[in-house]
Amino acid sequence: MPSAGFSLSITIGLLLLLAPLACKNGTPVTATQAVLDSADQVLLGMSHYVTESGVLRARVRADTAYFFSNSQRAELRNVHVTFYDLTGKATSTLTSREGTHHWRTGDMEARGNVIVVRDKDGATMKTEVMDYNQVHNQVSSDKSFVWDEPGRHVEGDGFTSDPDFKKITAKRPHGTGGQFILPNQ
Repeated sequence: MPSAGFSLSITIGLLLLLAPLACKNGTPVTATQAVLDSADQVLLGMSHYVTESGVLRARVRADTAYFFSNSQRAELRNVHVTFYDLTGKATSTLTSREGTHHWRTGDMEARGNVIVVRDKDGATMKTEVMDYNQVHNQVSSDKSFVWDEPGRHVEGDGFTSDPDFKKITAKRPHGTGGQFILPNQ
């Protein structure tokens, strides 16, 4: 029967050998779990209304929200955000695998299979990362994107837009139909 020290050595050796397999994008699974374990609050089925001067601007929902008081942020899983215009009418809906909500500033970041659907015509914006800046009331990404709407298909390396996607400024756009606004270089 092996000694306890020998068994511990084998276990540590296996963990060190298998550790690279447990990492995704260089972040160890244990590091991610430690961050989530340090949350001040964990909410299941979270729903939050973002207002500006008493006007509803967005409704943020997530399956799970991890709140961190010191940094005034929430890490969200399975995100669903509805954006509203100044009259309170829904304009577009965003979904993503995860995101960050900075509740002091109202800024948000969506990550992982980000899809925004515009309510009025079903136009869609797809990318891997999208930021929302509440002060400027705009969304943007520095990652590649695909924009589809009736009569237009656009791809590019990044964009800036209003949440309604009425005016999109794209980086290195290419596509079919419609008109493009090229950024100043």
